[in-house]
Amino acid sequence: MKLLIATGNLHKLREIREILAVSSLDLAGLEDFPLLPEVVEDGDTFQANARKKAVTLALATGLWTLGDDSGLEVDALGGEPGVRSARYAGEPVDYAANNTKLLRALARVSNRKARFRCVMALSDPRGRSEVVEGTCEGHIIQECRGLAGFGYDPLFVPDGHEQTFAEMDGELKNRISHRSMALSRAAEAWSAVFRDAPAVFGRSRAGRGSSLPPSCPGKRH
Repeated sequence: MKLLIATGNLHKLREIREILAVSSLDLAGLEDFPLLPEVVEDGDTFQANARKKAVTLALATGLWTLGDDSGLEVDALGGEPGVRSARYAGEPVDYAANNTKLLRALARVSNRKARFRCVMALSDPRGRSEVVEGTCEGHIIQECRGLAGFGYDPLFVPDGHEQTFAEMDGELKNRISHRSMALSRAAEAWSAVFRDAPAVFGRSRAGRGSSLPPSCPGKRH
């Protein structure tokens, strides 16, 4: 089965490809379709953005399409940065600036509970879509740690762990991440679609179970 992954974020695309790494599923990225229209993520929710990407590009290509939107929700900030996670510090996207702004916002805050949320939408070639979501609970530390990952990964420690996402190896992160949880739920909700690739979500299913620095490193795609 050929499935288009509707994201221009190379880090997200790599993670999804690693989690869905089975020979029976042919994963195509946007780089394979350079003339596709850009989808503006202007929704007020992760669900709206994920569905818009999936449906727009499914109709444009005639392919089953998986769209996702994800971000960080911090309880003490009322759920921010939320859908504005990638552009929290403004345009253009700057992960280091986002991290620095987040640390400043939490400089005198003791409640640092947060979660990564991922919503995935699957659209058929006619634009009919469904959504699922996954979350990873954790907290924000007071300075960046680790060089792997991207975005807020250097600041986020998932519950039950001591390492940030940016300190974890890819296999561990892909087992417990919000994206992995969303894909695990997708396996259940869309089993009929993926029945020709029964092992697709096997790896993700296994995971179910202040001093402010002057700058905070981040990676750009």
